[in-house]
Amino acid sequence: MVAAGKGTRLKSSGDVKPLVELHGVPLIEHAMAAGVRAGVTRFVVVTGYEAPQLETRLQEIKKQHRWEIVTIRNPDFEKANGLSVLRGEQLLCDEFYLAMCDHLVDSAIYHRLADASLPKGAIALAVDRRMENPDIDIDDVTKVNTAGDKIVNIGKTLAAYNAFDTGIFRANASLFSAIRQSEQGSGDCSISGGMKILAQDGRAIAVDVGSARWIDVDSPQMLRRADDWRLETQADEASLVRECAYSKMQ
Repeated sequence: MVAAGKGTRLKSSGDVKPLVELHGVPLIEHAMAAGVRAGVTRFVVVTGYEAPQLETRLQEIKKQHRWEIVTIRNPDFEKANGLSVLRGEQLLCDEFYLAMCDHLVDSAIYHRLADASLPKGAIALAVDRRMENPDIDIDDVTKVNTAGDKIVNIGKTLAAYNAFDTGIFRANASLFSAIRQSEQGSGDCSISGGMKILAQDGRAIAVDVGSARWIDVDSPQMLRRADDWRLETQADEASLVRECAYSKMQ
């Protein structure tokens, strides 16, 4: 999980973005919980900005939930996010999920990625094809252009696109090689740069999230939307509990 950046757009809500709270719980804990609900059992978290503070909180989360959490620091956290992915390479297994600490997602997105049939050496990105999704900040979201299930191009400034990057990947060692190749070729050491390299030979796969919800909490506006979502979720869960209790009384 990438958690190294400064998160400047959310500074008004907290200095350390992964620790900005939503209903009393840090964003990174919400993001990790979605993975746990989908069966994730181990987290490798790449820290950077204010690393000691974040790592201390992660230790508390680890003890509280008994989750397996390992951290490693990226000293170049002010550069593109692909460098954080490369820092985690030594601690990752053959296949893994890659997630962003500030992306809150339905666990169904992980299930869709797990169920996808992928060519050898391919990387899957969960994409949202809902062009009118109100949870998306169109000025900040990474756009994706696809042809069928293949990613053709990806980036924040694409003029032509038909999907959005949700920030959840099913990845393997091919991603590390692609990020390095992108950095050496064009100086682009971002995750998107690596995906562009993979797209050149059909190894960047788009997996549609369908109706699953997700929010990139990168601004106060998106934090408010995430807050509303959690309130809705809690209300739905409370209603379900009441319905179950009523049924048992009949």
